[in-house]
Amino acid sequence: MSSPQREGFTAPASISHAAHGQVTNKSLGVKYNCAQCATSFSLGKSDAIRCKECGHRVIYKARTRRMVQFEAR
Repeated sequence: MSSPQREGFTAPASISHAAHGQVTNKSLGVKYNCAQCATSFSLGKSDAIRCKECGHRVIYKARTRRMVQFEAR
């Protein structure tokens, strides 16, 4: 008898994400762009709101790549 744990398989914690083929990685953070030097970087929850290159404090959240559709009436 072979167990699935011996082969290196780990069952996903959330079946709904696994069924849709989505991979979630919590360590990536959110992508931002600096207003002064236009550098793209990511920030986590506990990171300071400051550009990692120039130290400027005005940053813009990067636009999402997935399609967002609103229904107007």
